[in-house]
Amino acid sequence: MQEKTSERPSVICTERYGTGTLQRYVHQTDGSLVCEKAPTEARYTSLRDCLVALLLPHGFPHSVSEDYLEYQCWDTLQAFSSSVTGSLATHALLRGSGVGDSTATVTAATVTWLLRDGTGMVGRILFAWMKGSQLDCDAKRWRLFADLLNDFAIFMEIVAPVFPSVFTLTVCAAGVCKCIVGVAGGATRAALTVHQARRDNMADVCAKDGSQETLVNLGGLLVSLIVIPHVSENLWLTYLLYFLLTFLHLYANYRAVRAIVMETFNQSRLSIVLKHYLHDRTILSPAAANHKEPLLPGLGTDVSVSIGVPLHTLVCSVSELQSLLDQNQSLYLLGWRQDTGALAVVLHERARSVDMIQAYVHALILQHRTTSTDPARFSTLAQTHALLNDLFPEFLKGLAVSGWVTDRILLDADDWRVTWDLHKD
Repeated sequence: MQEKTSERPSVICTERYGTGTLQRYVHQTDGSLVCEKAPTEARYTSLRDCLVALLLPHGFPHSVSEDYLEYQCWDTLQAFSSSVTGSLATHALLRGSGVGDSTATVTAATVTWLLRDGTGMVGRILFAWMKGSQLDCDAKRWRLFADLLNDFAIFMEIVAPVFPSVFTLTVCAAGVCKCIVGVAGGATRAALTVHQARRDNMADVCAKDGSQETLVNLGGLLVSLIVIPHVSENLWLTYLLYFLLTFLHLYANYRAVRAIVMETFNQSRLSIVLKHYLHDRTILSPAAANHKEPLLPGLGTDVSVSIGVPLHTLVCSVSELQSLLDQNQSLYLLGWRQDTGALAVVLHERARSVDMIQAYVHALILQHRTTSTDPARFSTLAQTHALLNDLFPEFLKGLAVSGWVTDRILLDADDWRVTWDLHKD
């Protein structure tokens, strides 16, 4: 019996492909090494396996963030509804441009299209110049803003033929809105892809997202081919279909954006976490804080702090500078802007992300204790700095334990940096 036991094959090692089923390598009695199960990475045994390989990033689900699948499901639904409403808008534009009208000229339609594209290009450049730096910091909010604006632009295109006297003006305004949507939507999609790609696989995640969108647009195209001929001659039916699909589009977008759990801080999330910490001395998890984060445009933190401003923004005399240096013994200077009275932060050349978090936390505490016209504000500043020295180390430790990322932040800090002697009396 012992000889038979010794002759049994033994497992030498195991391996797996991604997160798939483990395979065992067995030492046979004749000395050979045999894999018990043939590799399956190149063989797709079901339709599900084919779709996963075709549409999802390599190594899914462990190669992406935990919120990836929920986000993509809602994103797929919103893309489908947007594709159909986009077809309605295209039909309206073609009709308004004179397609099917014997009195319309090709030149007039061409001029309208050129004006639409030209104004859109100008709008794209101006929007990127004015808001480009904010798209990273509030990616979720700007993503939702882009979808709201896109629906408004589609509505303008649908109603444009009803008002032929201002058709060109309406089409140009819609073109500007859509170009802004292109900038905001594309930039925020890239920011969210950075968040979702967890194995330095941003290109793969982005490529598969493109595949998913292409497949959804193809489905939307097929549905449009069936639906549009039945509603195109009935204006009210067109409007009804538009509003139903727009409601679905906005709801799906809200759910998609709400599903995202960012572990990095912007001003809204940091404000939410700090307020909760000051209330009961516990740190909210990224999931809990993201759920509380306001998403509608115009809503956000009640304290907006300018970080990384030039020194002359805060002081205009040597005495004011010395006063700030006396009250701030860190790698930042916190004070009030000369022009607006709002809180602002000057950063030292050696300031890093943790120092910016500390500066913003300091600003939030100071904001609730004083105003820009308070004559005793500088003494209050010194008191809050002493309070911060006791509070911040424990707060920072709690952030790390709760899963927050503190070595990369999205506080919309500008690039001005100042060097001063920290040890100078």
